[in-house]
This record gives sequence, structure tokens and C-alpha cells, in this order.
Amino acid sequence: MDGDGQALVTQLAATAWLGAFEQALAAGDTAAATALFLPDSHWRDLLAFGWDLRTASGAAALGAMLTEALPRTRPHGFHLPADRTGPRRVKRAGQEALEVIFRFETAAGPANGVVRLVADPAAPATLRAWTLLTALDGLRDHPERASKQHASEADYSRDFGGDNWLDKRNKARAYVDHDPAVLIVGGGQAGLSIAARLMALGVDALIVDRQARIGDNWRQRYHALTLHNEVHVNHLPYMPFPPTWPVFIPKDKLANWFESYVDALDLNFWAGTELAGGSYDEATGHWTVTLKRTDGTTRTMRPRHVVFATGVSSIPIMPKLPGLADFAGTVLHSGAYTEGTAWKGRHALVLGTGNSGHDVAQDLCASGAQVSMIQRSPTYVVGIREAQAVYSLYTEGLPMEDCDLLATSFPYPVLRKSYQLSTAHSAEVDKPLLDGLTARGFRLTLGEDATGFQMMYLRRGGGYYFNVGASDMIVDGRVGLVQYDDIDRFVAEGAKLKDGRVVPAELLVLATGYKNQQEVVRASLGDAVADRTGTVWGFDDGGELRNMWRPTPQPGLWFTAGSLAQCRIYSKVLALQIKAREAGLA
Repeated sequence: MDGDGQALVTQLAATAWLGAFEQALAAGDTAAATALFLPDSHWRDLLAFGWDLRTASGAAALGAMLTEALPRTRPHGFHLPADRTGPRRVKRAGQEALEVIFRFETAAGPANGVVRLVADPAAPATLRAWTLLTALDGLRDHPERASKQHASEADYSRDFGGDNWLDKRNKARAYVDHDPAVLIVGGGQAGLSIAARLMALGVDALIVDRQARIGDNWRQRYHALTLHNEVHVNHLPYMPFPPTWPVFIPKDKLANWFESYVDALDLNFWAGTELAGGSYDEATGHWTVTLKRTDGTTRTMRPRHVVFATGVSSIPIMPKLPGLADFAGTVLHSGAYTEGTAWKGRHALVLGTGNSGHDVAQDLCASGAQVSMIQRSPTYVVGIREAQAVYSLYTEGLPMEDCDLLATSFPYPVLRKSYQLSTAHSAEVDKPLLDGLTARGFRLTLGEDATGFQMMYLRRGGGYYFNVGASDMIVDGRVGLVQYDDIDRFVAEGAKLKDGRVVPAELLVLATGYKNQQEVVRASLGDAVADRTGTVWGFDDGGELRNMWRPTPQPGLWFTAGSLAQCRIYSKVLALQIKAREAGLA
């Protein structure tokens, strides 16, 4: 069969399944609907069938979720959209499947979906759903401004003698006579993405960031820093990077882009401003917050929503180390490290073997310092090239919008299996390097359940390294290695080992990570709000990230964080929820 014939067959198979699914839903027949799924299938829903992010695994859970959601959702109009990638035969997490992107309507608005159909082992001629994603794409009667196609009468008029564009922008971001509906704390990729999405939906949002300049959360980091994933994965909403950009984006280039992004998208941003305190009024449904600015002034605002977009890089973890008070050298956190030229010819220690620890050690070594790393726990190491395999969706030649939809379509059990396969492959490719590290005494891990760096990132936010050269330096001895368990205590001259030797150091860099976002809330809004909110990040029992891009136990409090890709994708999910509440729909 030629390509056109195969495409027709797959399209007919996809259309037949969608038709049967829609017919069952229209009849309210959840038994007929669940019969279209494999017994061990999974359904992930992002707002389309309820105002939350949730996953159902297995026929019983899937049927229960459908029964609960169908009356208010009223799904209909399932079809294959002409402007999306057509049905394709693919292999996902080791499973051959027919992958289908579809579109449908709900009571709230239009929605997208992805279903993967596989042959039923009990009836090989029958295709049943293995995975299903349903995702709300917009709110009826509340379209994004970015999707406006035609100018209005007002667009053709000119207000001579009145405020021009700059006057209006200055007034909007000054908030002299009004407060924003949403206060966003943090001006990195998470804060910018959610602000852009909210403004496109007509929701007034203000970003505040304690740094002096937009982009400083990247600009002020260590001199050699570049992103560890490729540029085509990392675009922000509405404004992709130019095609001339380097494959791995340098920190200063990204920082400068953030400034341009805020200006181009008319985002309201107060630099040099931090959230100093606040409380929530249950009766009125708004916050009263105090903002403290570097010029010494304060401002009280009453937003209805507060979004913490501080990522995992806000409050440094400064561990209590035995004897550290006796150390005569310089101690600083990796977040405060910039470059190593001042340490040329001197001894340094780096505590921590994640990405930051390795990068700092490599920079110090390249700058002429004599540096050793202190390893506290086993670390996952993968070559930078092999690490890109988890983003392979974005190399399949599909439009970014389709890649983003597919990236969200893997429920936790399937995602876990996919990462196990890619981790095993990377370990085989990287075997010579890993053997060299083991020979030097470096302790390695493949991560919990051998799922590698992506699950380590999603579960705990660290514990891995993308090798861009530091591992080779450890193997050949240019960078020394000390196991933390071999240290007795720190002394004036460095680290004293249990065998009596002293590893000399004039500098100790603590590459020890950052506290959970719950602690950021505790520092600014107090214990009661932090305790009510609970832990942020890491998976809950349903396979979704805790308190992330979804309602929290504290009304009016939201969180967003992650890579540029995660912020681009899930900022829409979060913005739709906030807009729905502002419009009285949720």
C-alpha cells in the first residue's frame, strides 16, 4: 500500500474510533465508552472535563471520571482538524500505536485531544485506546487577544491631543488608581509566560521581582552558564526566538530577551520589588499584600490572585556543616558564584555534584584553580547530546503547537516507562565515561526506578548532571573528588578527613540547591498560608505535580515553575483557570 493509501486507512480508523467515542458520550453510556479502551489504559485531562489536572488509570477509574464529568461537560463535535498533524503510526514508550490529534467542543469552550490506539491483544483486529489526553483550549466568548484577526473601528481612529501609546503604558504599569487582578511573584520564564497568557485573555496582571533589572535572574548567574536543552524546545508564548539563535542559549542573551519580551508584549513589570507580606480575606475573595521597593517605598495592593513564579531558585539551602565556623576561607552559595579568575592558583572545594556543582568546578578548573568536588549522594550523569533524547518529539518536524500538545499527552505511568527506556539507552552510549567515573570513586545512579534526570527533576528538582566536560576532568584527575562521608569536619585550612589528612581550600562553594516553593510562601505570607498550601512540586498519588498550575488548598494562591517549555505549555492551563474564575465560569 502506498503512502496515500496508508494515510487514508489510518484516518478512517481514527475517525471510526472518535465517532464511537462521541456516540457513547452523547448517550451517557460510560460502559460503552470505557469498552473502547484497553483495561490498562490511561486518561489525562487538563481542564476539559473538570477544572483541574488529573489522570485516571484503568477502566474503573476512567468510567468513574466520565460519569462524574459528563453532565456538566457536554462534549461533542469530535473530529480530525485540518490544521493539525494527521494520524500517524508511532512508537511511544516502546509501544507501537496510531497517534491521533483531534478537536472537540465542551460546555466551557473548544478543546484538543490526543488518543493513541493499539490493537487489542484479545481481539487484534480491534483498535482500542491506550492513552487519551483531553485539554481545554479556550473559553467560549473569551478568546485570546492574540487570536484577533480583524481590526475594530477603534483601531482605525487616532486620538490627537490625548494619550499616546507610551502614556497609556506608563499609566497601566504604574497602578496609581487601581490594583491588578493578579500579582505574579517572580520575573523569570515562569512569571513572564503566565503574565503574557493572562494579558492575552484580558486579565490585568503585575509581575514583581526583587532583582534590579528584568532578566537579572539569569544575567547575574555564573559567567559560563548556557541552557542545557536546545533552543527549538525553549520558545516563550507568542514570541518565538529568532531562527539565527545558537543551539544552546547563553544566559545573557536570554536575560536580554526577557527585557525585549516584556516590552514587546506590554507586560506590567516592577523590578526591585518584593512581596513583604500579605493575608487573604475569605469573605471578599482577595488578598491584601505589601510590596516593598528598593527605593524604600511600600505599596499595598488587593489582587484576587497571587501566583508564585519563583521557580526552584529562590531561597538557597545553606547546610549546617561540622566545623564550618572554623573555616578561614570564603563560603558562598553557587547562586552567588560568578566566575573563577580571582581563584587562579588557589585551592577550592565545591560541595554538590548536580549541574551547578559541576559547572562551577569546571569553571574554577578552567580559570586555573585547584578544585575538588565533594559528593554527598549518588548522581545521575548523562552526556549533553544524549540528554536531548527526551525532547525528541520536537525533532519530528511537527509544528510547535502539536509538539506541545503531544508533550502533555503522556500520563505518569507511560512517561515513567518512556524515561526508563531513554535512560537505559543513554547509559549504554555513555558507558565509557561512566566506567571512568566509577574507577575514580564517583558514585553513580540511574535515578529512582532507573528513570534518569527528567523524573529526578520532576520529583525533587535536581541530583543529575549533563556532562559538558566536568566529568572528563574528574576522570583524568584535573578535578579532584572527595566523598562527604570521608570528611570529619571543616577546619581553617579546608576539609579535614577522617584519616587525618586535610584537603586545602580557600573557597567553598555550596552547590546545595534551593528550598521548596512552600518555604518561599512561608517567608512572605507566613506559616498558616504555607502550611495550608502544602508541599509544591513532586508527584502526587494521581501522577500530577503537587500544587503546580492547578488550584491549591489556599484559595487565590497559584504556582508555576519549570523549564521554558513547561512554562510555555502550562502557563495556558493556569491562565485559563484564572480567567474562568474572573469570568464567573469556574
